[in-house]
Amino acid sequence: VVVVVVVVAGRRRRRRRRPMSSIAKFSASSVAIAAGLGLSVGAAVTFLLGRKLNAMNKPKVWGKPPHPNWEPPQQLAIPDHIEESKMVALDPKVIGGKKCYPLIISAVVPRPVAFVSTVSKDGKQNLAPFSYFTAMHDPPCVILCICRAGHRGGGKKDTMENIDDTKEFTVNVLSEWFLEQANHTCGNYDPEVDEMALSGLTKLPSLKVKPPRVKESAVHMECKLKHKYETKGYDGEDTATVVVGEIVMFHVNEGVARKTPSGSTYVGLDELQPISRLGGNTYGRSRECFDLARPDRDWQKR
Repeated sequence: VVVVVVVVAGRRRRRRRRPMSSIAKFSASSVAIAAGLGLSVGAAVTFLLGRKLNAMNKPKVWGKPPHPNWEPPQQLAIPDHIEESKMVALDPKVIGGKKCYPLIISAVVPRPVAFVSTVSKDGKQNLAPFSYFTAMHDPPCVILCICRAGHRGGGKKDTMENIDDTKEFTVNVLSEWFLEQANHTCGNYDPEVDEMALSGLTKLPSLKVKPPRVKESAVHMECKLKHKYETKGYDGEDTATVVVGEIVMFHVNEGVARKTPSGSTYVGLDELQPISRLGGNTYGRSRECFDLARPDRDWQKR
């Protein structure tokens, strides 16, 4: 704050001078007011700037499809790195089944992750993630492919042993907020190790099956074994089991549960924050999605 004093020249006359205490009070008040105004403006600017930065950093979940103006049979442009390159033919029998693993898990992406809880016939609990995973709805079933355990000489993993013995399991949907805990369960642990306790996750009792659910997950499915199919590799040895489990009970957290216009329950993508598996040790987030309607029957008449 700058105080300007103006001196007027003229006839000599005695003027009453303002006491120094008044000037001091005036100056202090001015400084306080100016400081207050400065702080208020600064706070407002900081608040608005923070909101702007938060908006810029906020994940954009819903966007537009890549070609919103496309009309059939219009051809779409192929990227140069694809258009100008040749296809490489790879015979899996020449490569060998085990060496197809990096190719499969990097090409078939993204894959949802099933967090599978089981209990052995003598009561030991097991928890492990599997990304060879999909589902169907009538009857509601999950489909898992559980490969043999290479560290056990090709024997069955604990999850598969337990499903064979008890015919029950739960599938817990994996979300971003507990990913590191879930990942910690996939080590080559001994059968007596309780992975849920080891990783700090919380058990919830199920209603229709013995294996517990994972509290940290927002969607749980209690399952009973419906079918299973053993697969053999090129060398004739068992390599995996395809498991079809019928869902006998759903549990959906209210924080992710939504309703369709007809009243059916579905899960909100934004709230679920699902994690998918990619190639190697890479995982993916569903950070940008879009709606793309299916063509109706009228298109065939055009």
